[in-house]
Amino acid sequence: MSVWRQVTRGIRMLGNRRAADQEIAEEVNHYLEESTAMFAARGLTPDEARRAARMEIGNETAVREQIREYGWENTIDTWFADLRYAVRRLGGKPGFTTASIFTLALGIGATTAIFSVIDGVLVKPLPYQRPERLVALSHIAPGIHIKDLNIAASLYFIYSEESRVFQDVGMWQSGAWTVTGLGNPEDVPGLTVTNRFLTVLEVQPALGRSFLPSDDDTRGERTVMLSDGYWKSRFGGERSVLGRRIMVNGTAATIIGVLPPSFQFLDRKISLILPLRLNRTEVRLISFCCQGVARLKPGVTLAQANADVARMLLLAPSKFPMNLGLNGRTFTDLLIAPNLRPLKDVLVGDIGNTLWVLLGGVGLLMAIACTNVANLLLVRADGRRQELAIRAAIGAAWGRIARELLLESSLLGVAGGAFGLALAYAAVHALVASDLAQLPRIHDISIDPAVLAFTLAISLAAGFVFGLIPAFKYARPRLSSALGSDGRSVSQSKERHHARSVLVVVQVALALVLLVASGLMMRTFQALRRVDPGFAGAPEIETMRIFIPAEQVPDPERTTRMEEAILHKIEALAGVSAVAMTTGTPLESCCDNNPVRVEDQAPREGATPPIRRFKYISPGYVSALGSRLIAGREPNWTEIYNRTPVAMVSENMARELWKDPSKALGKRIRPMSIGDWREVIGVVADLRDDGIDQKAPSIVYWPLLRENPGAAGAATRSPVYLIRTPRAGSIGLRQEIQKAVASVNPNLPVADVKTLEAVYKRSLARTSFTLVLLAIAGSMALLLGVVGLYGVISYSVARRTREVGIRLALGARRQNVTRMFVRQGLALSGIGAICGLAAALGLTRLMRSLLFEVSTADPLTYAGASAALVLAAAIGSYIPARRATRVDPMEALRAE
Repeated sequence: MSVWRQVTRGIRMLGNRRAADQEIAEEVNHYLEESTAMFAARGLTPDEARRAARMEIGNETAVREQIREYGWENTIDTWFADLRYAVRRLGGKPGFTTASIFTLALGIGATTAIFSVIDGVLVKPLPYQRPERLVALSHIAPGIHIKDLNIAASLYFIYSEESRVFQDVGMWQSGAWTVTGLGNPEDVPGLTVTNRFLTVLEVQPALGRSFLPSDDDTRGERTVMLSDGYWKSRFGGERSVLGRRIMVNGTAATIIGVLPPSFQFLDRKISLILPLRLNRTEVRLISFCCQGVARLKPGVTLAQANADVARMLLLAPSKFPMNLGLNGRTFTDLLIAPNLRPLKDVLVGDIGNTLWVLLGGVGLLMAIACTNVANLLLVRADGRRQELAIRAAIGAAWGRIARELLLESSLLGVAGGAFGLALAYAAVHALVASDLAQLPRIHDISIDPAVLAFTLAISLAAGFVFGLIPAFKYARPRLSSALGSDGRSVSQSKERHHARSVLVVVQVALALVLLVASGLMMRTFQALRRVDPGFAGAPEIETMRIFIPAEQVPDPERTTRMEEAILHKIEALAGVSAVAMTTGTPLESCCDNNPVRVEDQAPREGATPPIRRFKYISPGYVSALGSRLIAGREPNWTEIYNRTPVAMVSENMARELWKDPSKALGKRIRPMSIGDWREVIGVVADLRDDGIDQKAPSIVYWPLLRENPGAAGAATRSPVYLIRTPRAGSIGLRQEIQKAVASVNPNLPVADVKTLEAVYKRSLARTSFTLVLLAIAGSMALLLGVVGLYGVISYSVARRTREVGIRLALGARRQNVTRMFVRQGLALSGIGAICGLAAALGLTRLMRSLLFEVSTADPLTYAGASAALVLAAAIGSYIPARRATRVDPMEALRAE
């Protein structure tokens, strides 16, 4: 038969199954008649001939099934028939089906949700052309113990001019600017960039042009590009915006282009992009102010790029002059080395460790869910033993029965996956809408085709895997026991009970691993909450920032007096008890880090002194922040305006340098080798400025207004105000603050308004996020484990009803019967707990980077998790065991 005839015949038979069955029946009957005629020709009577023909052909049903297996259409039809049969059987047991689908939906939904986060954060490429060739130009400086050093302007020029591996090089710096003339003044975020920055990313403006070398000329007209969102919100999306001027920090800037709607850079909020405007002749060797990005040439590896950067670093001292006050060896002493990384790694950071741990946790939860459903399928298949045995006896093949069982489990898996996908969609939507996780690339997280394919794959895999156990045990039934009068041999009962018990032990072990993991995160969270952050009363501290452009108020002292006037206006608001200024919100690690020299502890000749954090403060800083003055005092306004050379230091810096904080008073320090020596007048409690889980940096507190030789100005132009009031966070207070600022200078917008409590919670966000998800997974795992144990004990009680009746009839105490079943449950949970403890000791090492002051083998956590598990197991065993004692002995014996 030709291929075309086979195809058309198969389609015709699939379209009319009844006619196809009739054709097969006629074919079997025709063969039977021919065989009968052959035997009759040999001299047998008609009845004998028909009997011989039937004996020769065998089971007619089996023969028809074999015929159906020939041809592609019969194979497809058989599969569809088995599928319809599986659907009918599942529909006939709604309780079992609902419980199985719900259990699987929890496991698959949690796994899909975490995978969608991993896909969006770690897997998806950056939204640029050939993003794998984009690298961040970062360095290390072991000479001053810096593991992540930005790029200096001098190095930018060297990399642009001397590189053999970079196709293009760019440099950028994030910032915010005051925009006026478009209504109320506003604080607008964005970037300052070199003219080739967008070329490195291979981004073309949607409107207008990109930056040119002429835009970087400090003598030329200032230009600006708008983001698509800012263009539409502030200019109505009008194309005539090109050539229009806006006031940026009091200076006119001409709009030359609009970025495409899809443009994004890392996770920065961008409304404006301005040229960096570097004057190459004024650039000094050391000024690591910015961040760099480069595009590798085709075929260049990261190792080759690092080697070429190492070569170019040696050229720097000969091409650019050293900074004032520094000797010629300073750059060499820093031991600067390349540490180029893919640009995506800079964006993602170390969040990958957290996400992989969470995926492992929900993977364990899914394994528990699958084990639970496998146990349910075992119980269900056990009830079908006689049916399966009868089907095997009348000719059903082992493969056909196994296929039907696997189809049922696969249907459950797919249905569980569908409902799990709905749960995952809701969870991802809630995660993206919330501020809980503080994840990078959070808006790239979605249920996309890759996530759908992943969900389908794990649903089918789960259904197939947990369906294998009943398929292997019951697809080839032992007819003698299954069709016997009792159908319950002792050995078979023990074998089936043993299989379910093993599954329960696996569930308990996996549940304990998750309980231990969530317990370790809980202990970590408690340890972080006990940490002294260096301030008190965070819910009562409102923070906000202003920026006074030099173009608007060029004089440094006048700038500081304006900031003081604003401070006093805010101080007069109702409910405000203290106000102070500083540079950078606490916990946000946003201040300068520079070397500091100590007068009586000169470093070895030519060596660079240790790096310290620089903060500039106003009087009242300690009380407004709720910190502690360990020794000495704060600077006052008179000292600030007189530029009195004073400073404060953090407690850890004082102990490092002078052992005793009180001995720091009167000592003199200065930044690098420039400026006057400044007397230490106070020691402040340590501030966890890099985050609650990071060590407190050594901090030097300089007065808000200071002498700064060689710099354009000595004022702090973008101070953060710390406002202590019980009204913190209220809309009314924020409106009053805006009015207070406007009463001093109506052109100053109030920006970045938030409470210090919000900043504190954000510092704990990653730990909280991990804790919540692992705690949910652990609780669900414990519940599923107890449910599985409950099911095993309940089944054991049901199978041993006659035994219980005999025991009670012979005088056994009901408490002893209860104790017997509880002991069985505790024995299973104990074995599972032992296995789980061993697994937890090995697996929790993977989450070491997530813990804070807690060991992965923390005995309290392991003991607490084990106790909770055993208690839950005892309760789960006691309930069905208690039911066993209510058996009426006579009823139990009569039932048998």
